Amino acid sequence: MPLRTPLTELTGVTHPIVQTGMGWVAGPRLVSATANAGALGILASATMTYDELDHAIKEVKQRTDNPFGVNLRADAGDATERAELLIQHGVKVASFALAPKKDLIARLKDHGLVVMPTVGAARHAEKVASWGADLVMMQGGEGGGHTGPTATTLLLPSVLDAVDIPVVAAGGFFDGRGLAAALSYGAAGIGMGTRFLLTSDSAVPDDIKRTYLGFGLDGTVVTTKADGMPHRLLRTPFIEGLTKEGLVQRMARTLLRTKDFKRLSGQSWPSLVADGLRMKRGSDRSWTQTMLAANTPMLLKAGLVEGDTRAGMLAAGQVVGVIEDLPSCAELVTRIVESAQERLKATAALVD
Repeated sequence: MPLRTPLTELTGVTHPIVQTGMGWVAGPRLVSATANAGALGILASATMTYDELDHAIKEVKQRTDNPFGVNLRADAGDATERAELLIQHGVKVASFALAPKKDLIARLKDHGLVVMPTVGAARHAEKVASWGADLVMMQGGEGGGHTGPTATTLLLPSVLDAVDIPVVAAGGFFDGRGLAAALSYGAAGIGMGTRFLLTSDSAVPDDIKRTYLGFGLDGTVVTTKADGMPHRLLRTPFIEGLTKEGLVQRMARTLLRTKDFKRLSGQSWPSLVADGLRMKRGSDRSWTQTMLAANTPMLLKAGLVEGDTRAGMLAAGQVVGVIEDLPSCAELVTRIVESAQERLKATAALVD
């Protein structure tokens, strides 16, 4: 029997598991495989142009009839236009890494979309809940990519106590024991990034996947040297060197990668500058941090798409140290759910 939670009821998926929207990783192939496995796949759009996102949504719909979501950058200049694209295509879930504006949440909800922002603090959860978000995903410090300092075991209960909407727990999850634990806390499900990246359905190059599997629990580092914000990455020689670079070297790299990203994204220089201004206004970043943020798309693309560990970075949660195989999404979801059911039954027996 499936595990029914507010997450499955709101989104229409079978299992309370979310594959997070990882840039350059969560494309149509992985998202559709996740959806076909009965979990919620989230398409990453931040590294796509508007037209690429349109094509990607269409491709996912060709590959699956099950619900899926799209992750949007709330601070993007064309966030409203991208939201309209989701409405047009009948996408089920809109997820956000940053808090979307209140009117954008209302617009999406008016057209039947489920809105799920990601937060790293209870106060952020309270804000988006007051603005009408349907549910919230919280990510603890164990998670990969941009992350905060608070561990999931402390952040999750604080968010659950702060809001009345369903909460999805992310950061440090990879198996059925984690799902059972999250549900026991009161969460509506779990979100996983690194675990889905390390599946046979992921389009990440196989040699890069093997690189991931070679790291232990001490194989990640949180650094601000990549893009000015705390970022959990694999501790590759490139990243070790990056953390030792001076500001001038990092800024020179940033300018080169900004030029590359401009070419890939199709944006004009005024558009990039406008995005930077919005990013600056919507966060506590300094101007230096805002400029360094241009590193992220190209550094991730070099590692995750081009497979170049000498000039690219590989985002990873701490769970990379306990992952040992590359199952299909169907195999992964099935074994997580079955294991979670076993653990929940065993836990319930303690109070008989």
